[in-house]
Amino acid sequence: MKILALEHELPGASPAGFQSHAREEAARAWALHQAGVIRELYFRADRSEAVLVLECADVAAAQAAIDTLPFVQHGLIAFELIPLTAYPGFARLFAQNV
Repeated sequence: MKILALEHELPGASPAGFQSHAREEAARAWALHQAGVIRELYFRADRSEAVLVLECADVAAAQAAIDTLPFVQHGLIAFELIPLTAYPGFARLFAQNV
């Protein structure tokens, strides 16, 4: 299942907190990418927040993976997880008229 993950910075997060865990965060994100869990990783153009596309069995598995990120573990960020499904509208192009 594809899951869209939108980062939100938590109250009390400081630049120093991010700096002290940035390398560890990048390493963990890389490991999740290599494992096929993080399929795509972006930053929003309008603010410094990550947008991830995950491939997991379900939202619970996605949350478990997200919970391994150091920024999450240290209470700096959280993610809104949105399960995605394929767009079904193209089927209308091939429907038989009765």
